[in-house]
Amino acid sequence: MPRTSTAKERLTDAALRMIWGNSYGATSVDAICEQANVKKGSFYYFFKSKSDLAVAALDADWKGNRAQLDSIFSSTVPPLERLKRYFEFSYEHLLQIKKECGAVLGCPFYTLGSEVCTQDTALRDKIQEILAWKLTYFESAIRDAHAQGLIDAPDAKAKAKALFMLIQGGLTQARIQNNLDVLRDLYPCALDLLGAGKVESPA
Repeated sequence: MPRTSTAKERLTDAALRMIWGNSYGATSVDAICEQANVKKGSFYYFFKSKSDLAVAALDADWKGNRAQLDSIFSSTVPPLERLKRYFEFSYEHLLQIKKECGAVLGCPFYTLGSEVCTQDTALRDKIQEILAWKLTYFESAIRDAHAQGLIDAPDAKAKAKALFMLIQGGLTQARIQNNLDVLRDLYPCALDLLGAGKVESPA
């Protein structure tokens, strides 16, 4: 049987690592091809441009993480426990990446988005699509927590957006400081934001 080429996957993996670890502007097609051990002609067989590759890389990363998020945010898990597991997963994931590359990289979507979203509509649309999907996980957990009387959040979508901003702010700050300890206080801050423990019990 003919061998299946992994060139496309190697390109998307290399692109995500290099763009996330450095920047979109500083990462060239030539450098990505070299890192992926793929000839430049093969690059243009799969992708029209660096932007096209970056969109595919973000999409592949998101699809690769969906199963993990589905498990973390499973409806069988108590809603506040889902959020705790997400914070733990984020910390451990970034810790592993720091061991591999020597730096705290934060969120790839916000890192890339803050650099190129005013210039590249295809990347902006893909990032917004992925972030909207991520937001639904938080919204579901918050809605369930409110229904169980654990928090006071009748507008789950608004609370989810506020929580998401807290998380992304923490991830960005961790990248700026190159310090994962910034993330250790995020879960208690999230509980405070959601009003956990402050809900009055019925008389």
